[in-house]
Amino acid sequence: METLKGKVALVTGAGSGIGEAIAIAYAAEGADLAISDIDQAWARRTAEKAVALGARAVGIRADCGDVASINDMVSRTVAEFGRVDIIVNNAGVTRPAYIMDLNEEDWDKTHRVNAKGVFFCIQAAAREMIRQGDGGRVINIASIAGRGYSGASNAIYAASKGAVIALTKTASQQLGRHNINVNSICPGATLTELATSVYELAARESGVTLEQMVSEAQKRIPIGRANSAEDIAAMAVFLASTGARNITGQCYNVDGGQVPS
Repeated sequence: METLKGKVALVTGAGSGIGEAIAIAYAAEGADLAISDIDQAWARRTAEKAVALGARAVGIRADCGDVASINDMVSRTVAEFGRVDIIVNNAGVTRPAYIMDLNEEDWDKTHRVNAKGVFFCIQAAAREMIRQGDGGRVINIASIAGRGYSGASNAIYAASKGAVIALTKTASQQLGRHNINVNSICPGATLTELATSVYELAARESGVTLEQMVSEAQKRIPIGRANSAEDIAAMAVFLASTGARNITGQCYNVDGGQVPS
């Protein structure tokens, strides 16, 4: 059953990792897709995979830390498909670092995309959803780091994801009158290219192999395994579906039990 047939979804940071998995899952559920990424070639690659599943899809280069680029991304989506029903705010940046080694540049670079970018993506998409008059779905990719998880890549990243959680709650209250649902997904340890780079650095610093580092990390997860990107995508499909029509302002952990809600 194609639960998203007839819907147009915009997924940011969808050239790889969680964003790519969400875009592919949406394509399999019948959605048409605007796939954005800072890397044009990656966006096009994911779009080609979506087309192979029968979706209409377009790859868009967008810098989700730049308001003009965000507005252009949404405008291009509407120009291509006539509307936007779902936006998944997945684009984000981080680097592993101890709190005393972080600086102002780290703060600005991280919050530019992870907090500022999410806010203006919500605003730009909601503007179109309000104009359309029949509601929509906003799904933000936050993190258990924003809920105080001690294994966050760094303190600035944790603060930016806490901001996403707060934005989700406030936006849901203010956009509910327009029948726009706003929710967040808070992934725990997820085996993506970005996460692997974090594990590789930690492994080098600890003098162990990458496999040993990942194995030790998974031992700390109650269910015994890290997420795949597809685990996050499954929740994103649900939150975009009619089954979630009365769910808004919520932040769901997908973490194997790392952080009790």
